[in-house]
Amino acid sequence: MKKKNKDLNIAGHSVTVSPGEMVKTLRELKGWSQNKLAETTGISQTNISAIENGRIQIGRDRAIIFAKAFNVHPGSIMFSDYDMAA
Repeated sequence: MKKKNKDLNIAGHSVTVSPGEMVKTLRELKGWSQNKLAETTGISQTNISAIENGRIQIGRDRAIIFAKAFNVHPGSIMFSDYDMAA
C-alpha cells in the first residue's frame, strides 16, 4: 500500500554525530573498508581509523578529500547538525 505525503510524520529530531562518525557512516554506506577508503583518498588507513574513533581531528583539507570520495558536500561531514531551515 502506497502512503501519501499527508500520512507521513516528520521525524522532528536529528542525530548529531562527530565528523569522524560521519566518515565512518558514509564509508559503511558505500560498503567500503578502511583500506578501500585509504586507496581512494590517499589518507592512510591508520589515520582513517584515528579519525573515525575521534583520536585525531579531521581538519578542513581532509574533510574536502573525504567529501570528494563520498560525493557529498564537505559541510555535511564537518557539521552534521547544520540545519538550513533554522
